[in-house]
Amino acid sequence: MLPWVEMGIMLWPDDTPEEMQEIFGNILHAEKETAFLYRVGQEYVGFINLSIRVDYVEGSDSSPVGYVEGIYVKASHRKQGVAKRLLERGQKWALSKGCSQMGSDIELYNTASYDFHRNVGFQEANRIICFIKDIG
Repeated sequence: MLPWVEMGIMLWPDDTPEEMQEIFGNILHAEKETAFLYRVGQEYVGFINLSIRVDYVEGSDSSPVGYVEGIYVKASHRKQGVAKRLLERGQKWALSKGCSQMGSDIELYNTASYDFHRNVGFQEANRIICFIKDIG
């Protein structure tokens, strides 16, 4: 699980390794979540975390929906089809769980992720700005 955690920290640097290990450990035991890692030789170079969502997914017209919770490829292996192959594996998993659509989201500034999603067939469903207010 260590390579997965290390790559997870690269994608989500605000989490500690301990938090990441707990989150990823929960994924391994969840009925509606899974993950796939991609290995080249003896090195893990990418992963995809997925879930099955039954709540509304922006732009969807079906339920359940397979959802890309996170996808990451090490910089040294980008633009080599790794993320596309991870997504294809994730789509097969989602289909096996009764999904006919996949959803995903990105941070607004992440243009590389935007380009990837468009290149593998995702259509932009909406743009939202989220707010939070402390009340206590």
